[in-house]
Amino acid sequence: MMNKGNKTQWFVFCGGGILLKEPQQEGELHSIPVSNTPPTDTKEWTSIMTLPDCEDGTERRAYSIDSATHIDGHVYVGLRESFGRLSKEDFIMASKASELLYWDSNSKYCGFCGAPMKRTTDISKQCTHCGKEVWPQVAPAIIVRIRRINREGKEQILLVHARNFRRSEMYGLVAGFVETGETLEDCVRREVKEETHLQIKNIRYFGSQSWPFPSGIMVGFTADYDGGELDIQKEELSTAGWFSRDKMPPIPDKMSIARQLIDDWLER
Repeated sequence: MMNKGNKTQWFVFCGGGILLKEPQQEGELHSIPVSNTPPTDTKEWTSIMTLPDCEDGTERRAYSIDSATHIDGHVYVGLRESFGRLSKEDFIMASKASELLYWDSNSKYCGFCGAPMKRTTDISKQCTHCGKEVWPQVAPAIIVRIRRINREGKEQILLVHARNFRRSEMYGLVAGFVETGETLEDCVRREVKEETHLQIKNIRYFGSQSWPFPSGIMVGFTADYDGGELDIQKEELSTAGWFSRDKMPPIPDKMSIARQLIDDWLER
């Protein structure tokens, strides 16, 4: 039930954009709208998701609308583009809201018997006919930074350009989804082998990052080159190469774990 008596932080999505309040002064960040009632029109059937409250007790809610409603002093920004415009806390919660709304819209009916699903908690639903329960699913993927020392004794990392990259000039790291029945380390080896025909060793965990596009988690690793000639999988990659610190191509933006992995190497 909506709380109409107290202020609520509203995460409103339309298409690929989230509604943000524009900063009042130059240099300030955008913010999530806060009000007693939803900042846009809602319908009886609008599904409003509950998010964890703010530390000060302010409630958080999220919902989607079909068409953008203009509100003075507000703007719709793509979730990815909102990184850097929002505080870290607001961006993390916006990502969570996006994933929950995606799950909600894709779990309206039971995958077993086809009957309508009913929400039982903030993150669970149960079939109204057969009782099957569902929760939001997260798709794990790996990403790996591969290092080598070339014949001249220079340290290099492998960078690739995937065909699905939004920026035509950008290079990133080998990445891919974990398959059923394999460990994260097995996935790292398989993806590197499939995409580059290289062997690697010394696989080590680096860190992870929620990737709400639409509902993933990226698990980062580092590894060392262990043999083979670079031969890319042309269905996935358009080009790849070994790069030293003094000859780097354009790389991913700051929000991505790919950039964190690359920056970690560059700063060593």
